[in-house]
Order: sequence, then C-alpha cells, then structure tokens
Amino acid sequence: MGELNDFLPHYRKNKTFSLDFEDHQSLKHLIESIGVPHTEIGRVLVNGKPVESNSRLHDGDQVTVYPADTPMSDEPCFILDNHLGQLATYLRMLGFDSLYRNDYQDDELSRVASEEERVLLTRDRRLLMRKAIRRGYCIHQTDPRQQAVEVLRRFKLFGQVKPFQRCLRCNSPLQLVAKQDIIERLEPLTKLYYDDFRICPSCHQVYWKGSHYAHMLEMIAGMAAQP
Repeated sequence: MGELNDFLPHYRKNKTFSLDFEDHQSLKHLIESIGVPHTEIGRVLVNGKPVESNSRLHDGDQVTVYPADTPMSDEPCFILDNHLGQLATYLRMLGFDSLYRNDYQDDELSRVASEEERVLLTRDRRLLMRKAIRRGYCIHQTDPRQQAVEVLRRFKLFGQVKPFQRCLRCNSPLQLVAKQDIIERLEPLTKLYYDDFRICPSCHQVYWKGSHYAHMLEMIAGMAAQP
C-alpha cells in the first residue's frame, strides 16, 4: 500500500493481485519476491488480522502490507552505499552520524550495518533484502537535497537536526579549538575577522563561520522545515 507501490511493476500498482507460492515460503519471502525489501515492510494483515513476517500463508488468504513508519528511538546513525556521497555530506551537515566511503563492497556494508546497528541507506533494493540487514531504507529521490528531506521525513528526524556538529569529510564529532592553536593554518583575512573555530580530531579539518555559513544555514533551514 502507499509508497510500497514504488517497488512494484506498473501492472501491479494500486490494485489487488494474486500470487502463487509454495508451502515452505514465509510471508517475508513472498513479499520480497515481488520486489519489496523487508526493511520497507511495516504492519502486515492476513485476512484482516496482524501477523508476523515469518508466518505461512494458505490458499485464499488476503494479505495487506503497510509501509514501515517507525521513528528512531535512539541516536540516529546511518551507513550509506557508494552512490550517496552527497547525501552523506548533507546528513553530516545536519548533525547525523553517517558513515560513507566510495569503495564500500556490499558484504562490508551489510556487516557494518549489522554490527554497529546502523540504518543502511541505498537505492539498491536487492542489498536491503540481505538477511543481515535489520534496518534500512531505499532512497527514492535522485536529487541529494531531496534525498536528505526524504530521510528526515522517513525517520521523523526534523526535531533532531543539530547542524555543524560533525566533520563533513570524515563524520567525526567536531571539537572547539583555540584560535591560537591553529593560527598558522589560517589565511590572513580569516585570522583578522574570525575567532570561533572547530576542528576534526580525526582528519584535522578546521571549520569556522565564514562567508559560506549563511548560505549553509539557509540550505539547512530549507531541508529541515517541517513538511
């Protein structure tokens, strides 16, 4: 139902259809067989009654599947696949723990997502069907800013935005640093006009509220505005 139609072929969208199955197949397996990853599945009704995803079906059963709509109850943390680098930057800008490398392999993505209990963000629905993936989301939008809004909306994170808390390069939490400690790294005008600095303890990138700051605030306000 609803946004789950995006995963279906056009001839199955927004309509009731029949599906052949074997006795040994679980409900989860059947739903994934039509293209819907288990991470996208919320409440499931069989003949009007809620059931677990490992349930078995019988001939004539009527199944209704609702999209997942569960906000995060703990500190949000993500891992993104190789094609979502700009989205990772935006999520870090918004203050969310977001792992990203452009050389992740699928096995490593699955392992890290499982071991660190991260939400896997990807546009590859087959990756989300891996058994090890417990939490994930298939990104629908193609524009990175719209993708960020999509993630905020999906996980109800609008009230948790804390901009400029993480390094945009490597994701580490930023730390305050005294101007004198980094004075040799600053350009002459930066030395003259700015006094508030932060540094990444991992990659040592230095941040300050330069001329780009107002533009970034405007961008964040646009993404974080409640829809």
